[in-house]
Amino acid sequence: EISCSLVGSEMCIRDRHRKMSLEEMKDLQLDEKHLQPETKEVRGILMTKEMSDNWDKIWNFQAIPDDLLIATYPKAGTTWTQEIVDMIQNDGDVQKCQRASTYDRHPFIEWIPPPPYPSGLDLANKMPSPRTMKTHLPVHLLPPSFWKENSKIIYVARNAKDCLVSYYHYSRMNKMVPDPGTWEEFIETFKAGKVLWGSWYDHVKGWWEAKEQHRILYLFYEDMKEDPKREIQKILKFLERDISEEVLNKIIYNTSFDVMKQNPMANYTNFPISIMDHSISPFMRKGMPGDWKSYFTMAQNEEFDRDYQKKMAGSTLTFRTEI
Repeated sequence: EISCSLVGSEMCIRDRHRKMSLEEMKDLQLDEKHLQPETKEVRGILMTKEMSDNWDKIWNFQAIPDDLLIATYPKAGTTWTQEIVDMIQNDGDVQKCQRASTYDRHPFIEWIPPPPYPSGLDLANKMPSPRTMKTHLPVHLLPPSFWKENSKIIYVARNAKDCLVSYYHYSRMNKMVPDPGTWEEFIETFKAGKVLWGSWYDHVKGWWEAKEQHRILYLFYEDMKEDPKREIQKILKFLERDISEEVLNKIIYNTSFDVMKQNPMANYTNFPISIMDHSISPFMRKGMPGDWKSYFTMAQNEEFDRDYQKKMAGSTLTFRTEI
């Protein structure tokens, strides 16, 4: 049935892009060789080989002034923020927000998945304006056209320990990212920044500094969890949107963790099991600040804190590790 995509006939794959939505691709058995990701650095940041090989195209991506970019370090509340923004843009219309999966609604600009999936660049370039897109790129690797065109950017940061736990489980279930090894090994890999998209520490600090010069709304996952209404109102103000109290409450409800966890257009269950195996760990796992306490031993926590103080010294950026 899909042998042509496995032998890599480009024309066949392009045809399938045109004809197939993610939902229709759900049951594809992808060639396993695509699913042992090779990695390669771009300017000191670990990326998949596909991203590295296509780096010139990514770097030269053309943003336009009315683009909106949602930027985060992996596992910091990206999908949640995407859903909030989409609901704001569609005045709380749940049906409209179910029009396609998160992957299709908001192109992930640097991501190049295995065939027959379209790349983020392909999706973005075909998308009519105004576009909303996503990235995990550190600030110095963001395509320069975003700065030149002064596009609005929402950045969401999450405390390092919860980010690490979530990234560990995500790496276990997602075959498109490198295997995390053991929990103990992954703590060291994360601290050294030898994960896809590089160091958490440099990422959050880099974007924090960039907000002084650019149109960036810098949000914290923990604040969003503590008071979603207050944080959604910040997003509304940044996007220069007005909505009624009724629509606001609808957005708060439909973007809550429990509702989104059941939403197939947001929870990534429409990817085939050969890419994301939710039986290993669901894409939406717990979403609770402070969950790291179930994983870190006392010694690991003390060592992590010592290293953290060194890496974050001199930054005005502060995080809450529980609420």
